[in-house]
Amino acid sequence: MIDRDRLGALLRRERAAFAGRNPRSAAEYARAGDLFGRVPMTWMNKTAAGFPLYLAQARGAGVTDVDGHEYADFCLGDTAAMAGHSPEPVVAAVRERFETLGGACAMLPTADAAWVGAELTRRFGVPRWSFALTATDANRWAIRLLRAVTGRPKILFNSYCYHGSVDESLIVATPDGPRARAGNVGAPVDVTVTSRVAEFNDLDGLERELAHGDVAAVVMEPALTNIGIVLPRPGYLAGVRALTKRYGTYLVNDETHTFSAGPGGATGLWGLEPDVVTIGKAIGGGIPAAAYGLSDEITQKLAGMGDLDLVDMGGVGGTLAGNALSIAATRATLEHVLTNAAHAEMSEKSRQFAADVQAVITEFQLPWSVTGLGARVEYRFASPAPATGTESAEAADGELDDYFHVYLANRGILLTPFHNMALMSPATTYEQVARHAEVFRGAVEELTGPSGPS
Repeated sequence: MIDRDRLGALLRRERAAFAGRNPRSAAEYARAGDLFGRVPMTWMNKTAAGFPLYLAQARGAGVTDVDGHEYADFCLGDTAAMAGHSPEPVVAAVRERFETLGGACAMLPTADAAWVGAELTRRFGVPRWSFALTATDANRWAIRLLRAVTGRPKILFNSYCYHGSVDESLIVATPDGPRARAGNVGAPVDVTVTSRVAEFNDLDGLERELAHGDVAAVVMEPALTNIGIVLPRPGYLAGVRALTKRYGTYLVNDETHTFSAGPGGATGLWGLEPDVVTIGKAIGGGIPAAAYGLSDEITQKLAGMGDLDLVDMGGVGGTLAGNALSIAATRATLEHVLTNAAHAEMSEKSRQFAADVQAVITEFQLPWSVTGLGARVEYRFASPAPATGTESAEAADGELDDYFHVYLANRGILLTPFHNMALMSPATTYEQVARHAEVFRGAVEELTGPSGPS
């Protein structure tokens, strides 16, 4: 058991140290009163220390804040910088497109788009691609298309899934039935009107929901990520595919985070056969980019529906989607940075990270666990690791999360602020992995040792 008094004292000490070593970040935050929440986007207030660090520079797998502190960055923009910060091939492609050739948003296609579509087909299997700027929009537009094709009103999600801010996805399972996820902001309608929900790894629950006959699509991550990594049990994903086919429901794999599993995400690694794949964040190498891929069956059905407005104001698309700059960055990322070889090396570093964490858990006999998904790894304050989204949410320990985040940041290591997740990039070094292991062990030793915090 964790001594909560000790934990509270350590957390107060670390927060005080954070405030003392980051006066320039604190000053920037204090003067940002014209920003809603004092930050460019309100999620940047998800900080264990009371105010965010402010960025000065970033290269590869390292960042430097405005106070001059350097960090091993295992957050990597919560996947957006999985290719590393400003990878040179992407920098060159962006410079060529924007500076040399000129133009980013001319509303004209470029030849790079066809290359990217063919590469995404090779990696993920689905053959017809369209572009967005965020995975949230890729999911939104795919959902609208699938509602149109099926004539069915509802979309099914896993409890505590993550698909950006898609309205329909903010639904969770409870003992009293489905309800909106806590804190859902300004929902246009009750989420149970638009959505159904089943627990990840629960095929019986999924079938009960599909049996209603009103589900256009199951939108899922092949492994849950944003509630902590929850891996599929043996046979689960094959069962999902069989059930969706049985009930005439399309299957969407959102690979935005599970792209960490390999060059074709979990879809490629596990040989999955979805009808639609959505992806964003990492594919642009730090430049906003996203995409969704459709099966031939879906595109043929859409082509036969002459009453759909797919080129103007019908609810699918955006002026900046597929812009020349984003597409150039995506091609460079896929062709030169997030390659098969890079993914293999990233996964090997992730396995080393996980082994180091597990060694500390074992040494101190803690009831914790560590779970990996290719280049992504996470430690949880639960053992065994949770098997559903609800179990994962219930296992959360905000105070422990904050302690590790601030302790590591004070010693030059950044994790994803929403949970204890680390991501490897092609630029991540084994020295950075070893440094995390050293600091993580120190944090655990102080937390569990016989003497109180100093």
